[in-house]
Formats: sequence, structure tokens, C-alpha cells
Amino acid sequence: MKEIAVRTGGAAGDGIASVGEALTRSFSRMGLHVFGLNAYQSVIRGGHVWFQARASPQRVYSQGDGADVLYALNKETADVHLSSLRAGSVAVFDPEKFDVPDSELPVGVRALRVPTLEIARKYTSQSILQNAAGLGATAYAAGIPLPVLHEVLSDSFGKKKGEIVDWNLGASSDGFEFARAHGAVNDHALSQAGEPKLLMTGNQAIALGAAAAGCKFLAQYPMTPASGIMHWMATHSRDLGVVVKQAEDELAAIHMAIGASFGGVRSMTATSGGGFALMVEALGMAGMCEVPLVVVDSQRCGPSTGLPTKTEQGDLNMMLGAGQSEFPRAILAPSHPAEAYRATIKAFELAEEWQTPVLLASDLHLSENFATVDRSEISFDVPVPSLFEVEANGHDYKRYLYTPSGVSPRAFPGQPGLQHISGSDEHDEKGHLVSDVKSGIPVWVAERKKMMEKRMRKQDGLARQSERPLEEGPADAQVTFVAWGSTVGAVRDAMLILGERGIRTNLVMPRTVYPLHAEEMTRAISRAQHPLLVEANFSGQFGRLLRAETGIAIHDRLLKYDGEPFYPMEIVGRVLEVTGHGGN
Repeated sequence: MKEIAVRTGGAAGDGIASVGEALTRSFSRMGLHVFGLNAYQSVIRGGHVWFQARASPQRVYSQGDGADVLYALNKETADVHLSSLRAGSVAVFDPEKFDVPDSELPVGVRALRVPTLEIARKYTSQSILQNAAGLGATAYAAGIPLPVLHEVLSDSFGKKKGEIVDWNLGASSDGFEFARAHGAVNDHALSQAGEPKLLMTGNQAIALGAAAAGCKFLAQYPMTPASGIMHWMATHSRDLGVVVKQAEDELAAIHMAIGASFGGVRSMTATSGGGFALMVEALGMAGMCEVPLVVVDSQRCGPSTGLPTKTEQGDLNMMLGAGQSEFPRAILAPSHPAEAYRATIKAFELAEEWQTPVLLASDLHLSENFATVDRSEISFDVPVPSLFEVEANGHDYKRYLYTPSGVSPRAFPGQPGLQHISGSDEHDEKGHLVSDVKSGIPVWVAERKKMMEKRMRKQDGLARQSERPLEEGPADAQVTFVAWGSTVGAVRDAMLILGERGIRTNLVMPRTVYPLHAEEMTRAISRAQHPLLVEANFSGQFGRLLRAETGIAIHDRLLKYDGEPFYPMEIVGRVLEVTGHGGN
């Protein structure tokens, strides 16, 4: 596949994310597909951070493996990343800051020594302007036209005008022309490929999907890596008519969202694993009161604070068992921003129709990294049905009426003739509590049994209306990948590499992790010649769920729990190992 990958790195506070996003946005405006990986540490200044923008005329699903251009702002970046450069690559750095002798460069790698600080001093004493000069040189090396880069830089300053914008445009032009004068175009540089594409992170896609689905209330406590959902919603809240409330903690956030939903408003909350752990008691209350609710869990490394800025798929067990006892739920697991947009809409639809919490399983890799989305994959024509069309019948209204589906007629507070009790204790059809003095009395023991069965019938409805597993690739594949969530991206890229090597592979991806759709999963995996489980946790949590629901145990696995995302060649290597091709 024709592609180019540009990597930049330095210390936190050096503006690495801004440089990386500018490159990513430039590629998307060239009509190329892009994946942008933002790798950072939980410090404000210092440490080592880096960004990789990978672009291709074809869709890229991960950050890839190597790089073709490296813009290093410090020596540590050169030390860490020079070995990742492929033959024909260009290393961009300022010799005033550090130097790498040509003899120490990897074979086939050229150095482009750009006087970024000297260029910056032409305009201002602020050294941060060196990034504009380095960005210009890097853009030239990557084949990004200067007008495209200038358009991106101008847009990034918004309504600001004057010398700051002029300085950045001037410095980037100087860096670009310096690279042109020194003949540093990369061998893999790509040209304009069509109309500009949409570019978004998973968090932005989730927020956009929530808005399209009619969400009008978001309560959230900021927690990496879910905070971007609240940032996007808050930025666009007035235009969309969405109330955004930053709560004092996660427990308050979920209770606010439940309260808003109880009052008739489509509501959502979002957090990461540590915050979700605080929410689980309230999640059970939503299940008992049969209140629709969408909860996003953007997973990161744990336990406890763990690695706050690193990715993992370690919360599945918690999501499956969150809340005491049992109540119906669905867990949706998108793998790409386009899927995250659609999955969020689906989550609201399921939550409303079945009057129960629905969980959206994201993770840092999906939440914070960038990917291009085709405009055809985003539709704002999402019907939001009118709710609470319940005929008022005064004291005969039964909020928790026993029904074959488990779904009862729902009313919101204040509707005349539809007054009812909604408590967190067990109750009868009208909401009257059967706990305390009634518990243990045979008639009320039977009532508890009937109400529990009524609620749990919703699980069958969730299974019928949630999305089935996705199968990709030839039926006669030698290896069948079983993966979920953002891990699927690297798997898809690995499948292309393996195909070039003559190894046929296919993929079984559960878009709805729970309910699992056991029959479809059994049918797909039972046909596999060689199934391989790939997921980002220590114990193979989805593999355990699969075995519990289907009896299928996948013995060959690739599990990762170091906080880093999967790389395609890691997956390729494991396939070669388990199929006996490792020596080829």
C-alpha cells in the first residue's frame, strides 16, 4: 500500500501535538486517509511525547509500524525514533540544538539540518516559533503543498490576526523553502488525492453521534481519556441546545444524567475506568428504575490510577458486572471514529427503546487519536421518536406494567393522570415498594420474582436489535482474527500485510460485545481453520466471555497490556509464529 508516515517528537510543552495535528489535518485536506497517533505522558512539561501522522490514498486503520519523516525537537527523540525510519527517510532537526553525524544515521536515511531557531529569531524572541519553521521543512519532505499547510495554520488561529499569524506563516515558508533548496523530498511523498476528508477523534465522533441522536444533557467529570467528549459538547452546546454540566465527581455526574433522563431528556455521561468504578451503584439504580442512560467508558491502564495516558481494554469484566445483582444492559464496542459515531446513535436508540443503561466501550487509542471519515459515513438524518405517548388513566397507571417484552409504558414527572412512584427498592407494577415490611411475605416474594423476570426479558430485545458480529475476509482463510474495539484497526492493517505474503486471513469482530450473539459467533469461529484472539488486556477478557457464552476456547492469543497500542507487525509476527511460517 502506498503510504507515508511522519513522526515528530520532543518534550511535553514543546507543542508536539499541535505540530502533529497540523500534519494530520494537512493530509486530510489533500484528500488522503490519515491516522494520527498522539503518544504522551501525564506531565505538563518534560518527559517524552511524540505524534505520528500516517497517510495513504487507501484507508489506514492504525499508526502503522515505521516512519518516513522524523522531525526531532530534542536529542532524546532522535535516540528513540531514528531506528524506526525506513530506507529513503528524512530526519529533520536543528543542529544548533543537537546533531546526529551522518555515520550514525540508519542506512538509507538522510539528515535535513534546518536552522529552526535561527529562522524563529527573524520574527520573535519566542523559541516556540521554531515549530513553524520545522513544520514547514517537514511538510516539504512529506509532500504537503505549502498552500495547504498555510490554510491549516491560518485556521488553527481562528479569528486571531496580526503578527502572530504572520510570523507562523513566514517561518513555515522559510522552513519549507530551506528544505526545497536542500532537495529533501521523501521517496514516499504523496500528492493530492481528491476532496478533503473529515477528520476526527473517537471522542469527537462520540460527541457528534450523541448530538445527532438527540442528546440534550451531558453530565461529566473530566477524566483522561474521556474529557474530549465534554470539551466538544461544551464548545458546541449553544448551537446544539445541549446542557453540559461539569460535576464535582463521577458519582454526581451519573446521578445528574439519570435525573435528566427520568425527566424526559436524552442524557449521557462519560468517564474512564476509575470514574466508572464510582458510578456502578447508580448504574444499578438506573436498571431498577428502568431509566434510559448512555454511559461511555474510555478505558485506560489500571488498576487504580494506573497509566493515565496509556491505552488498554481492561474494563470489560467490570462493564459486564457493574452494579449489584442483575439487570439488562448492552455493551457496544466501536473500532474506528466512523463506527463510534454510529454506535453512539445506536446506544441512545437501545437505551430509549428498552429503558435501560447502555454502555459504550471506548479506550484511549480510539478516544484520542485521529482518523479520517468519509462524509458518506456521517448522516445527520437521525429520527428521534416522540416519547411518553401514554394515555392518562389516573390511579390505574402502572409504570412497571408486566409486558411480554419487559418494556412498560413510560411517563415523565408532571404529566397529569400519570403520577407514579419510582424508587430504587424493588416494587410492584405501580411502583409501590415491596421491600421492608413486605419482603418475605409469599405474595410479595412472588411479585419480586415476576418483576425480576419482567426486567430481564429486555435482554432478549437488546439481543434482537443490537448489531451482529462483523465478518471480513475470505471464508477459506488460514487464520481468523477475533478482536474487538480499537484493536481491530491494527488487525485490519496486519491482514493487508499478510495478504501480500500469501497468507489468507479474515476477521470476526463483535460490534455488540454484550449481548454476545452467541449463535453467530459460534458459526463464524467454528468455520475457522486457525482462530487467533487479539485484545489489549492481561487475561483475555473477551476470550473468557466467548467461552462462557459459546463454549469455544481460543488457545492461540496475542494479548498486550503494556499501555501501548497494537502495531500491525506485532500481529503479523504472531500469525507467522502460530502458523509455522516464522522461519520464512
